[in-house]
Amino acid sequence: MHELGIVMKVVDEVEQVAKENNVQKVTNLRLEVGEVSSIVPDLFKDCFEWAKKRTDYLKECDLELIILEGVSYCRSCEKTYKTTEYAKVCPYCGSHDTYLITGNEVNIKDIQVV
Repeated sequence: MHELGIVMKVVDEVEQVAKENNVQKVTNLRLEVGEVSSIVPDLFKDCFEWAKKRTDYLKECDLELIILEGVSYCRSCEKTYKTTEYAKVCPYCGSHDTYLITGNEVNIKDIQVV
């Protein structure tokens, strides 16, 4: 379960930002998570609930996950398509010369504090 490692990294980053900005507490955290990032949202949320209890600033923080669609680009026909439906094969021209442009990221979108 790699979700715990990612949660701990995110928590550490948010804790550092909170400390540097002299906030009392973080009340809401919004993360962008790619649908092909291999993160299981429910497991991620469970790990976050466990981890936030062990922090200085996130004990009462709500987590919101924004799922980003996986989109791939075909070098052959220069079109984009939904990765989860067609994987590495372009649905327009059948080429395998494709790459993922969005959908595997984990980004801190915003942090609300008091």
